[in-house]
Amino acid sequence: MKIKKILVSQPKPENDKSPYYELAEKNNLKVDFKPFIRVEGVEAKEFRKKRIDITEHTAVIFTSRTAIDHFFRLCEELRISVPDSMKYFCVSESVALYLQKYIVYRKRKIFFGNNNFKNLVEQYILKHSGENFLLPLSDIHKAEIPRTLDKNKIKYTKAIMYRTVSCDLSDLSDVNYDILVFYSPSGIKSLFHNFPDFKQNNTKIACFGPSTARAVKKAGLRLDIHAPTTETPSMTMALEKYISEFNKNQGKK
Repeated sequence: MKIKKILVSQPKPENDKSPYYELAEKNNLKVDFKPFIRVEGVEAKEFRKKRIDITEHTAVIFTSRTAIDHFFRLCEELRISVPDSMKYFCVSESVALYLQKYIVYRKRKIFFGNNNFKNLVEQYILKHSGENFLLPLSDIHKAEIPRTLDKNKIKYTKAIMYRTVSCDLSDLSDVNYDILVFYSPSGIKSLFHNFPDFKQNNTKIACFGPSTARAVKKAGLRLDIHAPTTETPSMTMALEKYISEFNKNQGKK
């Protein structure tokens, strides 16, 4: 059987310019989107128990827009007024610009890297090592982030302000797909949380990133499609290459 149906474990794109739509049209595929995970904020009552005083910090490190949202949400719920003197260190320019949702951007001290945390530390954070940094994170985060700060002896407080939880996927119980596409280890966890007896059989598993690939293999699944690679730097490119070759070979049978 040729590959005809793909499920991407992410929210549906907000516009029609997604490369997934081009992939579907070019290869006569049905591509569905369904988030396998969602983010929920840590409640103010729970955060208070951690005894983290946000006002004691002079700088905040943001690794994502989600971290920004939950930092300012908690500040509002805790009735904390963030001082104008607070410095912001963001992993990328797009994350930094997102701060405009909450602060007057041009009147604040904001620094951003090139979407690489190590670069942010080396280029900016080390130059401001005298600051007392706050690091808002999810309960599931890259170990590299605190490890890099520790290695460089940066004074910081790790603050878990939101968590990643599995979505309810019960509406997929009777739906079969030829390929399941994952972007994070949490997506694999959600798959087995919802379907403990999941058997891969002929279903192809595609994933993006080394940590997701490790999670696939650790779960005892067969990894059929992996990105990024030198030849296929994006997930859709990897899918197109695989599907084209697979369907071509099926047509010869």
